[in-house]
Amino acid sequence: MSDALAVDKRLVRRAFERAAAGYDAAAMLQNEVCRRMLERLDYIRVEPETLLDAGSGTGNAIAGLMARYPAARVIALDLAFAMARRARARRPWPVLSTVEGWRALFGRGGERLTAVCGDIEQLPLAPACAGMIWSNLALQWSNEPQRAFAELHRVLVPGGLVMFSTFGPDTLKELRAAFRSVDRHTHVHRFIDMHDLGDALIACGFADPVMDMEIVTLTYAGVRELMRDLKAIGAHNVTRGRPATLTGKSQLAKVAQNYEAARRDGRLPATFEVIYGHAWKPQPRLGPTGRPVIDIKPRRGA
Repeated sequence: MSDALAVDKRLVRRAFERAAAGYDAAAMLQNEVCRRMLERLDYIRVEPETLLDAGSGTGNAIAGLMARYPAARVIALDLAFAMARRARARRPWPVLSTVEGWRALFGRGGERLTAVCGDIEQLPLAPACAGMIWSNLALQWSNEPQRAFAELHRVLVPGGLVMFSTFGPDTLKELRAAFRSVDRHTHVHRFIDMHDLGDALIACGFADPVMDMEIVTLTYAGVRELMRDLKAIGAHNVTRGRPATLTGKSQLAKVAQNYEAARRDGRLPATFEVIYGHAWKPQPRLGPTGRPVIDIKPRRGA
């Protein structure tokens, strides 16, 4: 990935800090993808003791995950402190008419929800601490998805599941095309292809990856409404090759004019290529003595 297309993590954090207060009202697509991911869990058998929500945002998945896995402890992790704080506020109050409710209130059964501020590429978590990792539309903010997958693999227990969604290369293709003739700066960062993500999973030691995608198209009255929505969820331009100054009125007018070529039935489309994936961390292979088998590969040129 070129340096110009890489995201500036400081700006990512700042954008989501600012967007946290109004995020839930604007995140229609994120909430819909979350709902579809939760439905996919109907076909997967897993009973984690600890579940990591990596890139939790304000915690839109927490209620669904806790309801599905009532015995699991959930760790909500996000790069932005304001997002993690809002996720923490979703802690469900125990039902005090039940024994389990009193135990949760007074200690035994403990805190079911913990919020952590951290980077998915450098998780502040111990190895093999999570039985399942869930990540909804967060990996696209990683400059090195393979590094993020390596971290997820590290904190997952053997036999554990990682399940994620992210955006693919056709995401915001209309906006990217509209900016193409305006200047030489980057305005939409690069999204990774589904097959490359599958290869990265395997390279990091995951097994049996399952990948698929779907196209979701939102429509807008004009390009300014689209940009307003992107800003409201913290998804505006944070690439390192972004313009050093605000885009001028004449340039925005040119973008709007270019975007008009995509108008259909009186509306401007905004394409989102949503990629879904899940994979397992395999159990270690054991030799005849019951000890783990370690593969030793010779160095190249040796």
